[in-house]
Amino acid sequence: MKTTVNPIIYRAGKQLRFAIAFLVMITAPHFASAASDLRPAKGTDTIMVQKQHTSRKHGVKLYPDANHQVLFFEVKGQYGKAYQLFIFDVEGKLVKQVSIKNKQSTILENIDKGDYSFEVFSDDERIENGQVIVR
Repeated sequence: MKTTVNPIIYRAGKQLRFAIAFLVMITAPHFASAASDLRPAKGTDTIMVQKQHTSRKHGVKLYPDANHQVLFFEVKGQYGKAYQLFIFDVEGKLVKQVSIKNKQSTILENIDKGDYSFEVFSDDERIENGQVIVR
């Protein structure tokens, strides 16, 4: 797994931050559905996530589990705050909308292979966006 984090630059006594995209890629064998049968099936599934930080204050996390085609979303923000996660296909059609409460993981399962974009909103402010690719 490879990730790059937001660097912090100091100039003339001021702290400047800038956003940087990072990519997470996991490839793992696809297993049969029965829990007792762990023989790998043909092919592999790959989930790639490219995320653009737009707000560090909310602490949005997005991490894949390629073994089961599952994406986990988590937001660490204000207590009791609800966030909205929107997932779109390549044509811009809304595929999934999920409400995320802070410090709670939301699991998205059975993701079809394809390219998706996502956006996370706090009230009317977009705090995170990026791409998810499932192969």
